[in-house]
Amino acid sequence: MTPDVLVAHDVTVAYGARTVLQVSHLGVRAGEVLTIVGPNGAGKSTLLRVLALLEAPTRGTLTFGGAVVEYRPARLLALRRRMSSVFQAPLLCDTTVFGNVALGLRFRHLPAREIERRVQPWLERFGIAHMAGRAANTLSGGEAQRTSLARAFVLEPEVLFLDEPFGALDAPTREGLLLDLASVLREAAVTTIFVTHDRGEALLLGDRVAVVMGGRVIQVDEPDRVFSSPATEEVARFVGADTIVAGEVRERHGELCVVAVGNGQIEVQNDAVPGERLLLCVRPETVALAPAGAPSVQSSVRNSLLGKIKRIVPLDVIVRVDIDAGFELRAYISKQSWHESRLSEGEEVRASFKTTAVHVIRRQAPHEPR
Repeated sequence: MTPDVLVAHDVTVAYGARTVLQVSHLGVRAGEVLTIVGPNGAGKSTLLRVLALLEAPTRGTLTFGGAVVEYRPARLLALRRRMSSVFQAPLLCDTTVFGNVALGLRFRHLPAREIERRVQPWLERFGIAHMAGRAANTLSGGEAQRTSLARAFVLEPEVLFLDEPFGALDAPTREGLLLDLASVLREAAVTTIFVTHDRGEALLLGDRVAVVMGGRVIQVDEPDRVFSSPATEEVARFVGADTIVAGEVRERHGELCVVAVGNGQIEVQNDAVPGERLLLCVRPETVALAPAGAPSVQSSVRNSLLGKIKRIVPLDVIVRVDIDAGFELRAYISKQSWHESRLSEGEEVRASFKTTAVHVIRRQAPHEPR
């Protein structure tokens, strides 16, 4: 297994009587992109500051490169020089684009020729070579952030920290820069900690995702597993399982459980036993809709529920449909499907999804069958 470059162990950050971060263990592997996600105020940026040695924990230890971090100014400075950080605000100096990208190299007293050799490729890689002589205060938000990223990468850091670097950008600018950064991170293979509250950014960039809630790291796993198999109800809601319903196992037949929910039932693949209480999570994109009188869908779809449309909300490229099926069930359909089906609020519909589309969170330890 790839060794951990950074490890936080039993780390606590408290401000007076208020504890804002408690991390029992978090390791960052060499060469990976670890995305830290969670809602606003969850403690993501505090965790990043601790990992980046910008804030000392109240308690606990941090190791970097296998050595315990000593919080002495001279030692911290030496370690920070092996890292680079980019924040939401670009924080550029009053000089040119080239001057900003070269700043860290000049602090390290590199010769002018070496600075030129190292800066130019990063200007080109981030698409800002043509504005090398431009003053930083004339740049757009996207151009300024590209300059900040080039300045961070030119230092060839052992660890790169990115704290919501796209948060202040408009959607088209953000998308273009996000795709460029994803490509650069793959090529550079630099160990990266990327903080975001955006699920799409986490999926695109992360090799692993750490979910932070209430100052605690709740789940760490590959992005697909975090999003398809959230560990708790809070994580499930954050990663987009908009339908979460409590139920009780009525029957079990091999790998299938029949779970009573609302005034109906849902079949799931699980080894729960009759009487066990479960939380069932269904992502809206896995739900298919059809008028109530339409023929049944393919036989592999075992869950088919009748319900009434409560509301229809057209979004950007999809349509959100909220259904009363004895519990609130949410589905996403394409705008084309919506227009073709002519679904409307108040209409009876059939909502269908596979047993494998249901993620199960067990609410209590199973008891022995009678």
